[in-house]
Amino acid sequence: MENKKRILTGIRPTGALHLGHYVGALHNWIQLQDEYECYFLIADYQALSDHFHDIDLIKQSVIDVTLDWLAVGLDPDKSNFVIQSYVPEHAELSMLLSFITPLGMLERNPTLKGELDSLPIEQRSAGFFNYPISQIADILLPRAHLVPVGEDQAPHLEMSREIARKFNRMYGEVFPEPETLIGKVGRLSGIDGKGKMSKSQGNVILLSDSKDAVAKKVRGMYTDPNRIRANIPGKVEGNPVFQYLDAFTENDPNVEDFKERYRKGNIGDVEIKNYLSDILNEFLEPIRNKRNYYEKNFNIVEESLDKGISNARKAADKTMTLVREKMKISTYKKIW
Repeated sequence: MENKKRILTGIRPTGALHLGHYVGALHNWIQLQDEYECYFLIADYQALSDHFHDIDLIKQSVIDVTLDWLAVGLDPDKSNFVIQSYVPEHAELSMLLSFITPLGMLERNPTLKGELDSLPIEQRSAGFFNYPISQIADILLPRAHLVPVGEDQAPHLEMSREIARKFNRMYGEVFPEPETLIGKVGRLSGIDGKGKMSKSQGNVILLSDSKDAVAKKVRGMYTDPNRIRANIPGKVEGNPVFQYLDAFTENDPNVEDFKERYRKGNIGDVEIKNYLSDILNEFLEPIRNKRNYYEKNFNIVEESLDKGISNARKAADKTMTLVREKMKISTYKKIW
C-alpha cells in the first residue's frame, strides 16, 4: 500500500445499511479498494451529534455497518475498517483544528445550516455545530489524498482544504490538500417517493432485509399517483419502481418492455413490482448469506476491525507527532 494514494471515506453508524448506501457509495468503494489505500471510517463520535439520546442504537449500528461492509465485498485485506472512537488522536486533532477554524466558516456551511434547521432546539448542541471540524480531522488525520464525496459533502471537503492550507502556512507543512474523487455516484429515492432513501424517514430497503420483507416493501412502493387503474397510461420518469429497476438491471429487455407498456396503460403495477422484487432479492441473496456467515464467525469481524484500527492508529501517531512538533506542543521532555 506504500505507493498508493490514500483515501478516507466513511459513514455514521445510525442503523443498518440500505440499498441507497450501496448505490450511492458502497458500489464505488468496492472498486476503489484495488487502486488506493482505503480507510473506511465508522464515525461513531459524529453519530452522537444528533443521536446522543440513543447510544444503544449507535453501539449496535457499529456492528451492523461492519457486517454490511463485509457482506457487500469490502475486503479487510485490501482496506482498513476503522471505528472513530478507537482512534483517540482524532479528538486531539479536532480540538487543535478548532482553534484555527473561523466561526464564520462554520456558520456559512450550507449543509450544516440545513441540518441544524431541521433539528429540534433541544438537539442543537455545540458538538453538532463543530461537526464539520470533526469531519476535517477525519480527513487530515490519516493525511488522505483523496475523498469520494457526493454533492452535499462538497462544502466539507472545501473546508478541509482551507484548513489544511491554513495549518501548513501557519505552522509548517504537514497535511496534503485533499482532492475530490469524482466517481459514478447514484441516488435512490425512498420507497415512499419522498426524497432520497433515508433511515430516519423509514423508507428504506435494508441490505439485510429478508426475502419476504423486500417483497412486502416493494408491494407498497409509491408509483404514479394519477394511475388508479392498469389501463391508464403511467409516468415512468420519477417513478421509484422504474428507478430501482434501472439501478439494479443493465440492458434488460423486460424493463424496456415494461416502460413502453406502462406509458401506454398496458400493464399493471403488480406485475412490475413482482419483477422488481425478484431482481432485488436475487441481488441481495448473496449479501444476506455472507452477512449470516460473518455473524456466525464473528472473530473475522473482530480481526477486521483490529487490523484496520491498528493501521489507523499508526498513521494517526505519525501525523500527531508532526502536528505537535509544528505547533510546539508536548515538546518538553521531562516526565513530571
